[in-house]
Amino acid sequence: MAVEDSAKAAAIVAVVVVVVVVVVVVVVVVIVVVVEVVVVELAVVVVVVVMVVVEVVIVVVVVVVVVVVELVVVVVVVVVVVVVLVVVVVIVVVIVVIAVVTIVCSSLKPLINIAKNIFIEKKKKSYNHPF
Repeated sequence: MAVEDSAKAAAIVAVVVVVVVVVVVVVVVVIVVVVEVVVVELAVVVVVVVMVVVEVVIVVVVVVVVVVVELVVVVVVVVVVVVVLVVVVVIVVVIVVIAVVTIVCSSLKPLINIAKNIFIEKKKKSYNHPF
């Protein structure tokens, strides 16, 4: 009986060891599969988040560049318009000054001739007098 008891005990120990090994293997496999799935899902989430951030950065950069270029173009156009207006105003002022000087000179010409005649008459009279 002692041999039978030890054979039974050995068989029970062998079955328990096999069951424990199978349970440990199953648990390890389940943990590895779960960790792998979680890691893969996290990696996918990280990749998606990075892609979204990169797209947002690209959109922001493009918008900023477009806005800056538009502002520069507007400033250049405004400066050109102001310069053209200043040139036009200067040309108009020069034309008005020339016209005014011409009108004043032409209206003063008879007065200058009268004054010249008076001066010449006085000079002629002064030659006739001793003083």
